Formats: sequence, C-alpha cells, structure tokens
Amino acid sequence: MIKHIVLWKLKDEAQGNTKATNAHLAKEKLEALGGKIPGLLKIEAGIDFNQSAAAYDVALYSELESRAALAAYQSHPEHVAVKEFIQGIVAERCVVDYEL
Repeated sequence: MIKHIVLWKLKDEAQGNTKATNAHLAKEKLEALGGKIPGLLKIEAGIDFNQSAAAYDVALYSELESRAALAAYQSHPEHVAVKEFIQGIVAERCVVDYEL
C-alpha cells in the first residue's frame, strides 16, 4: 500500500477567489476524486485552522494500492483536471510518498 501526502500553501488571491474560497474548492475537487480512479483506496483533504507561520493551508491524505496505482492516479484525466486547478492557486507545495 502507498500513502500519498501533499501539503499546499495557497496564494492570498488566485483565479478571482480568496485563499479561503480556493481552499474549500480544492478540498471539494480533491475529495470528489474518490471512487473515480482505479487503485485509489482512500482520499481525504483538510483545511488548516492553526494558521501559524509554519502551517500549510490544505493537506491531502490518500492511500493507493501500489506504486503502479500511484502512477496511474498521477496521469488520470480526473486527477489532471484537479491538479491544473490547484497549480493555479498554490504558492508552495510539499509531498511525501511512502510504502507500507
């Protein structure tokens, strides 16, 4: 099993929306991927409430069947569409993928 975790710091304003609006849109779009991509076992997105200088704004936690499933997820058209939206609102990104 693969765990895929991504954290994003969002721009204060992007695509005509505030950071808060874009955080909620990102969460909705990410969680809507559930059940649409083979090998994606679990997907969860959260919006930070801490707002410390070290905090990121949005977190993604997902579980996939295998490394092959992660690769297929990355290129799946549904994911690519969400990725394009997120790239337009993000100031910083960090990611970790690990295998159990």
